[in-house]
Amino acid sequence: MAHPRFEDVVLPHLDSAFNYARWLTRNEAEAEDVVQDAFVRALRFFPSFRGENARAWLLTIIRHTWYGRVAPRAGGGRMAVADEISNEPRAAGLDPEALLLQRQTVDAVRMAVEQLPFEFREAIVLRELEGLSYRDIAEVMSIPIGTVMSRLARGRERLLSILQSASGHRRLS
Repeated sequence: MAHPRFEDVVLPHLDSAFNYARWLTRNEAEAEDVVQDAFVRALRFFPSFRGENARAWLLTIIRHTWYGRVAPRAGGGRMAVADEISNEPRAAGLDPEALLLQRQTVDAVRMAVEQLPFEFREAIVLRELEGLSYRDIAEVMSIPIGTVMSRLARGRERLLSILQSASGHRRLS
């Protein structure tokens, strides 16, 4: 049986790695540096990869790289990147007003996610934006699944509270 190639196993997850790094660092240039360093590490340690879940494995390396490189300086400015929340294709046929409302909603949610404490923000990003399972999030964050569930529940409550405060209790549509 042939050994899998790094390019086939890890590179398909580059977008997820970059999106996650942007949310961690809150800075596009630093995210690029973290991803570059993480991919060098991933390439170096690829022979020890057991072939289970390449995406969770890579995101774990991204997280460890960020902690080792950027975390002491983290907590800085606002994220100056295109938002990942809007990665979904825009609905075809929406009129300009509907597109504006959609854009405003995406911006409000992105800003609310940025206001969450780090441990909640990270769990929300991994689950809601990256679509990781609870088990994969637990692996990436090196915490028990129960803690993942708790952080997601508390993070969602805080997110809802932030959104309600920001909208004056209006519905976002």
